[in-house]
Amino acid sequence: MKFINKLIRNEDGATAIEYGLIAALIAVAAITAMQGLGDQLGATFNEVSDEMKG
Repeated sequence: MKFINKLIRNEDGATAIEYGLIAALIAVAAITAMQGLGDQLGATFNEVSDEMKG
């Protein structure tokens, strides 16, 4: 019975899961931002390339 009570009161696992979820959310936000930036950067390089050809 003491073991079960100890497991219920132990919040280390919950804290680790919360940190994992926060890290995943940050990663998704960073990937989304970088994809948008990558598209814009690709368009800029294509524009510069077209201007240099002409």
